[in-house]
Amino acid sequence: MADLEIYQAIVAAQEAGEPAALATVTRTRGAVPRRAGSRMLVYPDGRILGTVGGGEMEQRVIRAAQEAMEDGAPRVLAYDFVDPASGDPGVCGGSNEVFVDPLLPDPTVLVVGCGHVGKALAGLAKWLGFRVAVTDDRAEFCTPDYLPGADVYLPAPANEIGRHIRLNRYVYIAAVTRGANVDTEMLPHLLESDVPYIGLIGSRRRWSVTVEALREQGITPEQLARGYYSGWGQQ
Repeated sequence: MADLEIYQAIVAAQEAGEPAALATVTRTRGAVPRRAGSRMLVYPDGRILGTVGGGEMEQRVIRAAQEAMEDGAPRVLAYDFVDPASGDPGVCGGSNEVFVDPLLPDPTVLVVGCGHVGKALAGLAKWLGFRVAVTDDRAEFCTPDYLPGADVYLPAPANEIGRHIRLNRYVYIAAVTRGANVDTEMLPHLLESDVPYIGLIGSRRRWSVTVEALREQGITPEQLARGYYSGWGQQ
């Protein structure tokens, strides 16, 4: 496989906000499955692009790459191919080293709601250095003309956000929508995701209405506790 295809896949993963890890054979001695310079891109679910040699060794590299995506630390893996009985991954007779580099996406602030507050919040997040995605079910508000400077524009219904952006642990959600009905439609899907932060804003009464509607849908108090609510007043 040409390196160009792997590099293009790395760019695509970064643009999609998806982590990956690049495994590269950096040193070899004797008979080995692949020579130095062989590369393999690993995704969180274990999918791969390219190869560093196949077999048991490659499976070990994939597992190490998944661990690297979790802790963010690169690692150098050394393998001998002599004696499987003592734990070696093959019998070729040589040895190699593989460098695994986790390629983690930039932290993203996803602003749900492109009204006045959302517009200001998106600008602040961008100024602070975050990758910024904005979404609203009103397509005319979710545009570069109305809200300039965002990296990603996702005009979509609130309950379809997860179809358009990967809601993983690198995405922080700030929901500043126009009403409790939008929050009620949106939150069940967000609460099932892996995002580390869900922030909401509104009056106390609005939040109480939202909570009651969510409970009627079967959302538990433990699930609701994942959201951070900022409110004001009694109405």
